[in-house]
Amino acid sequence: MQTVWIKNDAFTSASAADIEAEDLLVANCLAAASQGDVSAYFDLGVAYSTGSHGAACDLIEAHKWFNLAAVAGHEEAATCRAEVADEMTAREIAEAQRRAREWLSASMRRAA
Repeated sequence: MQTVWIKNDAFTSASAADIEAEDLLVANCLAAASQGDVSAYFDLGVAYSTGSHGAACDLIEAHKWFNLAAVAGHEEAATCRAEVADEMTAREIAEAQRRAREWLSASMRRAA
């Protein structure tokens, strides 16, 4: 699955259809991520790091998704993970790493 993010102008009001479409983008990425889609991991990192596409800004979640994408070989993910980490405490980074390990563990259980 290839996801294309559309940047909305922050100064225009979003319609209910726009909000629903953004929520659907995150939902589709989560579904693709559950199937191991590396691009979806990266796209979720972008959404959480910027607070866009129906996702609240959450640097712990952003770091988790960028970490998963980097481990899976996504070229830009490690750089994005480092940029996000610069804005986080050591405790937040540890939590992000714990969540990434938890995601991998749950994914392996589903695959088995």
